[in-house]
Amino acid sequence: MIAYPNISPDIVRFRLFGYPMQVRWYGFFYVLSFIVAYFLYRYNLKLRNIKLNREQYESAIFYVMVGVIAGGRLGYVVFYNLLYYIQHPLMILVTWAGGMSFHGGAIGVIVAGILYARKNKLSFYALADAAIPLVAIGLGLGRLGNFINAELWGKPTSVPWAMIFPGSDGVPRHPTQLYEFFLEGVVLCAVGYFMLKKLKKDGLVFYSFIGLYGVFRFFIEFLREPDDIMFYEKFGFIFGFMSIGAFLSFLMVIAAAIGIWMICRKPESTS
Repeated sequence: MIAYPNISPDIVRFRLFGYPMQVRWYGFFYVLSFIVAYFLYRYNLKLRNIKLNREQYESAIFYVMVGVIAGGRLGYVVFYNLLYYIQHPLMILVTWAGGMSFHGGAIGVIVAGILYARKNKLSFYALADAAIPLVAIGLGLGRLGNFINAELWGKPTSVPWAMIFPGSDGVPRHPTQLYEFFLEGVVLCAVGYFMLKKLKKDGLVFYSFIGLYGVFRFFIEFLREPDDIMFYEKFGFIFGFMSIGAFLSFLMVIAAAIGIWMICRKPESTS
């Protein structure tokens, strides 16, 4: 067993006009991922021969930010805890209490990207391909935030790298946040950049990411402790064995397979 480092979730605490305030690692990583995206996305766009002026570029980053935040929150509300939020609708606005969904954030970014691409008469797939490695960086940083927050831990295990997380039942568990940091962050970022440079058909990087993320997350879900939400109490697991996260990830794999098939069947364009 490895000792959990027990890093404080707060970078700094202070009082503002008498009210206690704090800057948390999770929020810091969110901001850092947007900063990284701002500086690297232009380089990635060049790999897809897309040139944007400053206004278009900053608008693209803004669309993505809105898509991530709005989609992530609404995705959590709809996919994970709809029964609770129907009974407590005002809690939807209490974002500081937690509750974001990658699957919802992905849908939000896709919708925002399609709207931006149509407005600027650009290829959505080319824009999406260029963004994929940066999405992976954001995912990795987010999982580090989950680890520091000692949340989304795994199921009990006896593996040598098991950890006892603060606030848990004192049983050694899988550090699934670190599994996801490595697979969803490090691996998908490396694969994303490799494919972005090697694959020329727009959309292949995008759908490959969707599929690989779905595969990684699907299997990790069976090591991860399910969220304590009303859905499982009322309906149980989907098909008797799949968590909501596993089911949504399975749908991602199917969508990716269809998308790759549709792109690959298109003939190469000739100039």
